[in-house]
Amino acid sequence: MEAHTFLLYFLAILVSARILGEIAAATGVPSVIGELLAGIIIGPSLLGWVEPNDVIYILAEIGIILLLFEVGLETDPGKILGAGRKAIVVAFGGFIAPLIVGFVTAHYIFNLSSLVSLFIGGALTATSIGITVRTLTDLHRQNSVEGQITLGAAVLDDILGVVLLALLYEFSVTGEINLINTSKVLGFVLLFFMMAPVIAKLMSHGINRLDQRIDNPGLIPVTIVSLVLFFAWLAHWIGAPELLGGFAAGIALSRRFFLPYGLAIKADHKFSAKIEQQMKPIIQLFTPIFFVTVGLSLDLREVNWASPFFWWFSLTMLIVAIITKFTGALFISEPFPRRVVVGMAMVPRGEIGLIFAGLGATAGVFTKEIYTALIMVIAYTTLLSPLWLKMYYRLFHRYLPDE
Repeated sequence: MEAHTFLLYFLAILVSARILGEIAAATGVPSVIGELLAGIIIGPSLLGWVEPNDVIYILAEIGIILLLFEVGLETDPGKILGAGRKAIVVAFGGFIAPLIVGFVTAHYIFNLSSLVSLFIGGALTATSIGITVRTLTDLHRQNSVEGQITLGAAVLDDILGVVLLALLYEFSVTGEINLINTSKVLGFVLLFFMMAPVIAKLMSHGINRLDQRIDNPGLIPVTIVSLVLFFAWLAHWIGAPELLGGFAAGIALSRRFFLPYGLAIKADHKFSAKIEQQMKPIIQLFTPIFFVTVGLSLDLREVNWASPFFWWFSLTMLIVAIITKFTGALFISEPFPRRVVVGMAMVPRGEIGLIFAGLGATAGVFTKEIYTALIMVIAYTTLLSPLWLKMYYRLFHRYLPDE
């Protein structure tokens, strides 16, 4: 591709993502849906202005890594401890049920292979903590009992999802499900999560000292992006997806993270806040590229819309995606209206679900029909779940006190 052609592609991606993201946000819809629609509109499905290529996919990969860095940066391990056993029950129930039911449904009802079925189940495990937090905040319920349980469960859900993503990545590379490789990857991931925060914390301490001595406004963004990319490479080197490195780096640099057993460097909350502030523009530049690329990779003209399989598969997976997220919530000792709220708040898949689907498409695991159907399921849960949750609060708010 010639440079001027790529520049036009890049211009179209950034401008369309921004315009449709802003329109979506202004209408109360998550901006990721607007960015996904931008890719569908300018891509092969409609206008055909932009053809996805290797350069765009690399930029999208950087966007995923930085997105998971932001998720890690905003992860609060204290919420898991604070919400306690109820958050753990909700998280594990809402993680295991979609994985198992999604796999069984895809494998035994639709006769898909074990690998494809695992990817489908994996895509259904996700919970978008960003959309959940935004919805609860809009309702002023983030500090309520159900809000704390949901946030704690969503944090743990993200961690479980990233580990599952590492396993699915290994399966997609080898093309088979191997218990020995699974054990090896789990061991490497565990080792990585033990070592990476220590290394990142030490390196960030050095960057902080350097920042105090050198008056250079570009020092923090350059060094932190370099750190994130290094951890992404390190994650790949141990056999895990690159985005795992971004997530680990984000957790380590979070102002809420500490290292136990005397290994901790005293947390500098001011420096952590500075990292968040100066990294935001970079993250906001690259992350939309990933969501637009998801839309670009869809070619809705090639989908057989008259296919009974497509609609039956989409509807079935949508039902599985919604119902299974209530599993953990139903087992906690809270009034029934509160359990319903927790289950509803865990339904949105959002960016994490799109990452799972994107990995499956990139690895060549999904056909176009299955990939498009999954995107529709993720888009539905992301778009309409917050609306259902707000409506439920309006109808049953008297049964949901703050305490």
